[in-house]
Amino acid sequence: MKVEMLSTLTLLHLPPLNYTQSPTSQNLTPHHHHLLHTFTSPFELKQLHAHLIKTNTPLSTLPPTRIAFACSLTPTFSYAQKLFQHLEYPDITAWNSCLKAFAEGDEPIDAMLLFHQLHCFNVIPDSFTLSFVLKACTRLLDFHTGRVLHGYVEKLGFRSNLFLMNMILNLYALCGEIRDARLMFDKMPQRDVVTWNIMMTVLVKRGDIEEAYDLFSGMPDRSVRSWTLMISGFGQCGKPKEAVRVFLEMEEAGVRANEVTVVAVLAACADLGDLDLGRRVHEYSSQSGFGRNVWICNTLIEMYVKCGCLEDACRVFDGMEERTVVSWSAMISGLAMHGQAEEALRLFSNMIQIGMEPNYVTFVGLLHACSHMGFVDKGREFFARMTADYGIVPKIEHYGCMVDLLSRAGLLQEAHEFIVNMPIKPNGVVWGALLGGCKVHRNIELAEEATKHLSELDPLNDGYYIVLSNIYAEAQRWEDVSRVRKLMRDQGVKKTPGWSSITVDGVLHEFIAGDEAHPQAEEIDQMWEKLLERMRMKGYVPNTSVVLLDMEEDQKEKSLNRHSEKLALVFGLIKTKPGTPIRIMKNLRVCEDCHAALKLVSEIADREIVVRDRNRFHCFKNGSCSCRDYW
Repeated sequence: MKVEMLSTLTLLHLPPLNYTQSPTSQNLTPHHHHLLHTFTSPFELKQLHAHLIKTNTPLSTLPPTRIAFACSLTPTFSYAQKLFQHLEYPDITAWNSCLKAFAEGDEPIDAMLLFHQLHCFNVIPDSFTLSFVLKACTRLLDFHTGRVLHGYVEKLGFRSNLFLMNMILNLYALCGEIRDARLMFDKMPQRDVVTWNIMMTVLVKRGDIEEAYDLFSGMPDRSVRSWTLMISGFGQCGKPKEAVRVFLEMEEAGVRANEVTVVAVLAACADLGDLDLGRRVHEYSSQSGFGRNVWICNTLIEMYVKCGCLEDACRVFDGMEERTVVSWSAMISGLAMHGQAEEALRLFSNMIQIGMEPNYVTFVGLLHACSHMGFVDKGREFFARMTADYGIVPKIEHYGCMVDLLSRAGLLQEAHEFIVNMPIKPNGVVWGALLGGCKVHRNIELAEEATKHLSELDPLNDGYYIVLSNIYAEAQRWEDVSRVRKLMRDQGVKKTPGWSSITVDGVLHEFIAGDEAHPQAEEIDQMWEKLLERMRMKGYVPNTSVVLLDMEEDQKEKSLNRHSEKLALVFGLIKTKPGTPIRIMKNLRVCEDCHAALKLVSEIADREIVVRDRNRFHCFKNGSCSCRDYW
């Protein structure tokens, strides 16, 4: 039974062989002539062998590769070996054909079984043999067999075969055996760009970006893959500035970006809000013929959305010849971030009408849209539909969106009950959403409950302590404010300073709250005073309640005037031409006073002001904001 099963396995792998009729095969009957080109089992081979002897037909008529396939993984292996000796045909060549087919087929384990047979019958492997078995090991992630093969490579003198050495290095890396991979890399007598890229790839995947960059810096030659590895690696590790820097160095080196590079640098531009570079890369992509690449188009949508250019994102989406669920989901999420909830819901309807199946990311975008605009009933409906209509089991992101939706709408008790009844353990984002709602609606009791859980789930996140401290401050419970601040000091939690950035003429300028060290600080102050005077004429009164420190009113006003987004805004007004949109990136939530001030400035200066804060986009235009004051 086992022999029959093994023979069946060989049949599955047997490739069609075009064997040309030789003059010596003319003695064969039609049946045996057909059998010569179709035999697949040892029984048929022996039948054909007997007929060749009987008719005095030379054994050279037998196709060696078909002999190997018929007898591999069967007890007749030695019979095949004897035939190869009579044929004076290199047996390893025939077995290599089998190994290659097995390694690339549905059952790569067969290649390893055959290699074991070769070892048992003392068939000496060549470099091709080892490469095919290494391929099977790589597909199976079989580290232990890989080490055995590494020993063969060393023993048989193939250490100078860079192709084999790179295959072994890649196997070690894929199996997560980083120590062995690094040791082998360091001891390799020669390396090429593939060797370096393999080692860099595994380090990037592990998050060891600095070590990967050290290797990159020491490379004698770099391919476009080498550059792309570092660009994407820095981006994935949350270092988009370094990703852009490496890309600019790549351009200076004269290396042309490929489609993967374009995606990586566009993702970095999205994180940085670097619209100028993003547009330049978009232009390069179009000129290079990448315009139809769906992956690039999806990343362009994300880049334009995160840079505050919703119209450009829509143009990319509308111009796509082919759209995936990622394309639709990215556009829905983008509209949600920009406060275009109705448009996001309309786009979802279009998506369903054309038969595109939504995924879990689509519903995250929809729930965000409902949350940002207070569409509570719609949000509940989508949360129910995702499981009932599409079989999507809610993930922690969906639960977080629902808590955020209910909390923003003031349904704090319902939000709390929703958390308590969750089938999965709530994380810091979920409890943080409740805490944010408690701040807006001034619910101290539930804020304390949320903070209790957050101190266990995310003890070093300063944001949660600051929100609770601010809630106490708004209630003028200064002793509790001091207690929270002391708790932060005792636990080593430091307050993250607010900062805002703006890009002017391709140069990124950053401002920190209270910053007086900027080279143009005096000019910024003078400009702000002029704006302040016109703002007051329109009814602006500084909202000092957002300054949650126990100090005099004039000091609170001074503190408000030096919020980072205001500094970035004034710098943008000074440095850009009239009518130019101003785009600001901020690391924290925009405060109520800055929100009111930016609405007025958009009208006074006749400018569109787009601010991306920690949660969403605010587009200020003609004295109003896209969020409709619901944030």
